Amino acid sequence: MAWYYSNYVNDIVRAGKSIYPLPMFVNAALIRPGRQPGKGYPSAGPLPHLMDIWTAGGRSIDFLSPDFYLPEFKLWCDLYIRQGNPLFIPEHRFDNTAAAKAIYTIGHYEGIGFSPFSIESAENPKNEPLGEIYKLLNQLTTLITMHQGQNRIEAVLFDKENHESVFQLGDYEFTFRHSYTLEWEGKFDNDIWDMSSAIIIQTDVDEFYVAGSGIVATFKNLSNPDLNVGILKVDEGRFDNNDWNIIRHLNGDQTHQGRHIRIFYGDYSILRLELYNYE
Repeated sequence: MAWYYSNYVNDIVRAGKSIYPLPMFVNAALIRPGRQPGKGYPSAGPLPHLMDIWTAGGRSIDFLSPDFYLPEFKLWCDLYIRQGNPLFIPEHRFDNTAAAKAIYTIGHYEGIGFSPFSIESAENPKNEPLGEIYKLLNQLTTLITMHQGQNRIEAVLFDKENHESVFQLGDYEFTFRHSYTLEWEGKFDNDIWDMSSAIIIQTDVDEFYVAGSGIVATFKNLSNPDLNVGILKVDEGRFDNNDWNIIRHLNGDQTHQGRHIRIFYGDYSILRLELYNYE
């Protein structure tokens, strides 16, 4: 069935491209846990276990995409980036996790789009968490496109069960945690933690931009572990027509006396971080 579906869709795509050569994709309803094909989910669509068939039968199709109305976001995204397939999420439930997942899609997977379903149904979409995250991503678009594909971009996605991430950018190892791990927000004992996320972009050897909400980060030097890493400067700011404008310099209690950088949950900020090393 997947072979004939992919062949049929391929004929339509090829005919459309002969008139207007836009990139074309096909999206799939994901498999509900424990459900059988044809009964619990639409079978034979471009699902991960059928990607080989869809790639062979749909040679004019540019990429395959998941629709998200189920949990296990990272698992499904990991399955869709195989074989050089770029990640585009054309449909996601418009819930309280969408904002965090949007920035994680663009940062960690270097995805090309994230589109929640029925986003226009919100009374004030610009003031929704997703709207706030889109404002940050819009300001960062030039930096993101400049540094994609160069191992200079990463992102984190947190909830209570998964509240820490360690990764390397350049010579530095970053440890990011959910901001609820700090005592100041008073949310550590909550049964459920709000989902938080951030994108990190390396723009120079010691310079990084961090944008998102609900994170705290520390760092160490991997190329020379004997050196200590300090915060030379951290500024909160915004990009206006690609020009960086500082809103305020952060220090003292705002960086825990130089121990970390942080953005509390519910704040949506861009930080420019400059590090230095000392004995």
